[in-house]
Amino acid sequence: MMSTDQAALLEPLGLREMSDAAIAMIDEQGTVVAWTQAAQHLVGYCAEDVVGRSATLLLPSSEEALGVSAFAEEYRAQGGWSGTAAVRHRDGRTLNLSLRLSLLWGQDATHRWLVSLTDIGAFSSGMMNGSVRESLLTRAPVGIVVRDSQLRCTWVNDTMECYDGISRDRRFGRRLTESMPGFETEALEAVMRQVLASGTSAVHEYRAWPAEEPRREHALSASYVCLQDADGQALGVCAISVDVTGNHRARERLAILSEASTRIGSTLDVMRTGQELASLAVPLLADYVTVDLAESVPFGKEPSAQIDTMYDRPPVFRRAGLASIHPGVPESTFGRGETVFVPPTSPLATVLRTGRSHLEPVLDTSPGTWVDQDPARAQKIREYGMHSVMIVPIIARRAVLGVALFSRGEDPVPFDEGDLLLAEELVTRAALSLDNARQYTREHTTALALQRILLPHRLRGGAAVEAVGRYLPADTDAGVGGDWFDVIPLSGARVALVVGDVVGHGINAAATMGRLRTAVRTLADLELPPDELLAHLDDTFQRLAAEDADAADQTPTVVGATCLYAVYDPITRRCTMARAGHPPPAIVDAQGQVTFPDLPTGAPLGLGLGLVPFDAVEVELPEGSLLAFYTDGLVESRDDDIDVGMHRLGTALAQPEQSLEDLCSSVMETVPTRAASDDVTLLLVRIHTLNAAHIASWDLPTEPAAVSTARHLAAHQLSEWGLEQLVPTTELIISELVTNAIHHGAGPIRLRLIQHQVLTCEVFDSKKCYPRLRHARIVDENGRGLFLIAHLSSRWGARLESGGKLVWVEQDLPSTL
Repeated sequence: MMSTDQAALLEPLGLREMSDAAIAMIDEQGTVVAWTQAAQHLVGYCAEDVVGRSATLLLPSSEEALGVSAFAEEYRAQGGWSGTAAVRHRDGRTLNLSLRLSLLWGQDATHRWLVSLTDIGAFSSGMMNGSVRESLLTRAPVGIVVRDSQLRCTWVNDTMECYDGISRDRRFGRRLTESMPGFETEALEAVMRQVLASGTSAVHEYRAWPAEEPRREHALSASYVCLQDADGQALGVCAISVDVTGNHRARERLAILSEASTRIGSTLDVMRTGQELASLAVPLLADYVTVDLAESVPFGKEPSAQIDTMYDRPPVFRRAGLASIHPGVPESTFGRGETVFVPPTSPLATVLRTGRSHLEPVLDTSPGTWVDQDPARAQKIREYGMHSVMIVPIIARRAVLGVALFSRGEDPVPFDEGDLLLAEELVTRAALSLDNARQYTREHTTALALQRILLPHRLRGGAAVEAVGRYLPADTDAGVGGDWFDVIPLSGARVALVVGDVVGHGINAAATMGRLRTAVRTLADLELPPDELLAHLDDTFQRLAAEDADAADQTPTVVGATCLYAVYDPITRRCTMARAGHPPPAIVDAQGQVTFPDLPTGAPLGLGLGLVPFDAVEVELPEGSLLAFYTDGLVESRDDDIDVGMHRLGTALAQPEQSLEDLCSSVMETVPTRAASDDVTLLLVRIHTLNAAHIASWDLPTEPAAVSTARHLAAHQLSEWGLEQLVPTTELIISELVTNAIHHGAGPIRLRLIQHQVLTCEVFDSKKCYPRLRHARIVDENGRGLFLIAHLSSRWGARLESGGKLVWVEQDLPSTL
């Protein structure tokens, strides 16, 4: 039994947590031969599911399964391997686990593997014992003995002999009481029988005298785990022993590891995570620390699985972390963010090539050593008396992310194996955070690039408006979102103004934004009024969401969007607007007065409320007005009410004399400097009124003679505008349009010519039947009019107007104008 003092001493080490370790046993062919209840709890598979089957069942992909045999063979000579790995849960999700493979020997030189799995992410920063369990089962040297149901030794690892001094020959086929008689062995066997009978795990402390130190008593703590066969029956017991003699030193390391859980990986920034690792290790572990990452990692790219330093081109690294006990880090020859030179035959290169740590307790700085390969580095090493070095590879998902170097100068105590263990623990934690940050950076960069490609590169408002747009992505924690804006030229010199916001962040939101923007442009070409366009857009959004939900490999993440759609007519200065759950625009008159029009809110897109119609409102804009369209990220924040944001926006907009670029910058500067929770989008539009001299309109009678009259009036007007080159084609176009209005429409008929960036011919009649383009047969006497118009014009179309329809045709102006 342990004393109260001993129990208090061992409790922080979390030895009672060792019994919860996920343990499995694998034979030489990679077949699972034993399983534990803890393994079932961690990965979801029971013993019946896995025992007798290949361990590749737990790997997330067939590609990784192919490399298992070569991987096991590579690390057989080393006695095992530890690091991070991806494991597939029974429900299909992938777990990022800390894994240790321990080589066990049996009689006749046969061998098996003991696999220990630990879920690092399950430990909270306050759980000291959980953190140490991870340390003990994945990094610390452990002695392992596997016994059958009669408690006879069947498998053992090399470390166990170092702990209790019992050789393999004395151990195989014998019970513990036979190979090491004594009172404590009786107690240990009693614990093992209890584990076999109950199927539960247990922890027990005992004493031993290693062969290399026979006069020194060692305190060992053993965790006993029941191994199950394919039927879930007790197959034997596995004893995992750890030397806990150095409790004081373990407590110090625990404090560092506990601090690491809160200080490393606080953000999804790769460079900052590297600096956090360096800053934590100084002065707790080392006097000087550098963290160098493969150059591709800060940009989110995939690092190579193995970095080869044997060719002429040395690996390229970027310094991400730098810390020293000396202010200003004078020991370093490279600053943060700079490219780092790696001597090709140095221990740094060896660590990168092999993926194994390097410990040099006494650094050899004599002439001719690897230190002299970099004269500047050699000078710093000698100047600051660096006498002990540890170099640890930063590995995640079997890929080398970089390397961390730990050095001591003023601290006279050289590094030992325990220090290397702690350094590897810190680097492992940092590697997981770096890998997450790298993957986030890649996705964030991709989403941002996608959004920038999908957003308009140039806003073309024609003669109707002058427009400037800005987009500010959310902070790195939230990521890029689904905001968009657009300016779409319409017929008759009109222009559509759009701003929208897709719920959510990341690639899904950006992709959905692109689909909605395309849908809006397509619907705008149909000349739909704003309320009808939003209704069709809502249907489109729901259909796309339903299609995504039907895809087996697609998880719907975008649940809605808001949108504001407006159409401005520079001839009448009237603007028709409708919105779907979006904030209203701001209208700024020439005197700087800011108003927010009272628009019906409308339901956001994608909520299935299509039975509630969208309402459009028409407003007449004063000459020289300015419109501001924006997303809620500009006016909403976690700390302030939306009214505060609207007032702040109105104050910033009350400067109409500024250029749009300057005013746009001024408004964006009002966004709080603290990290935003949503993207910010702003579209500023200064309206123009089309000169009345560029517009000509006539009312025509509904009789055949009107065709000739219309041609004559149009030819005369074009001559006044200096567009004589367009008279022949315009006369043909007008003849066809007016003839169609007389024969297929209804009076009254109105002809209008508009000269802006193109020449637009419009013919209105009171019948709401759209014209249709068709290909007439050779024997047909009619049906070629619209076909002729399509060949003579740059584009044509029709739209509904109050009291009827309007057919319009555009022609490009002569290049000399």
